Amino acid sequence: MVKVMKGVILAGGRAKRFGEDKLLFKVGGKPLIMHTIEKLSRAKYIHELFIVTSEDRRKSFKKLGFEVLVDNLLVGPIGGIYTALKQIGDSFVVAGDMPLLNSKFVELIIEQFYKDKCTACVPIWKNGYLEPLHAAYSKSFAKFLKEQIEKGDYTIRPAILKANTCYIKIEELPKEFRESFYNVNTKRDLKKVESLKQKSAIKNKKLYKPSHLLDLTLF
Repeated sequence: MVKVMKGVILAGGRAKRFGEDKLLFKVGGKPLIMHTIEKLSRAKYIHELFIVTSEDRRKSFKKLGFEVLVDNLLVGPIGGIYTALKQIGDSFVVAGDMPLLNSKFVELIIEQFYKDKCTACVPIWKNGYLEPLHAAYSKSFAKFLKEQIEKGDYTIRPAILKANTCYIKIEELPKEFRESFYNVNTKRDLKKVESLKQKSAIKNKKLYKPSHLLDLTLF
C-alpha cells in the first residue's frame, strides 16, 4: 500500500548566476518556485508541502502561503534535507528551481520507495550519476546525512550509497520524465524551459493555453 508523503522544496541557494533571487523572480506572473510547487502538489501521494530555507529568507517564502522550515546549518542541500527529515519525517525532496517537475515521475518514485521499504529512493543514470534533489527519503535517512555533516563532507552521494537505497534507472523510463530534472540557473535557462514545454506539448498532441506557458516577454 502506498502511503502519502510530505513534499519538501529546498530554497536555500543564493543564485549568483541568476543575478537576483531566482526563486522569487516572477515568471508568468508568479514566482519561479511556485511553478515547482504546483507541479509537486499534483502528485497524488503528496499531501502537505514545506519550503526549507534560511532564517533571513523565511518571511519572504512564508508569504507564499506554505509552511517554512528554517535550515540553521547552512551547508547546502544536505542541510536542508536533514532539517526536513528531522522535523517532519518521510519526504519527497526537490529543488525549488525545477519548473518542469513531472508529477507522474514523482508518483513512480514514491511507489517504489514504499514497495521496496527502502531508506531512500533515488533516480540514477547509467553512468552512476545520481539525482538526489528529486528523490524520496525516510526519516531514518537523516542519520546518514548527520554522519556526513559531522565529518564536514557536505555531499549527499556518500550517504545515499551507505543507506538501504533503491534506485530508479532513468534510461528505462519514458524520455519525457528526464525534463523533470531540469533546473534554472540563469535567465537564459527560462527560454530553454519554454522550448522544452512547447516540444512536450507537440509530442503529446496537447494544446497549451497561453496562461499555462512561461511568459518570456520580459527578456
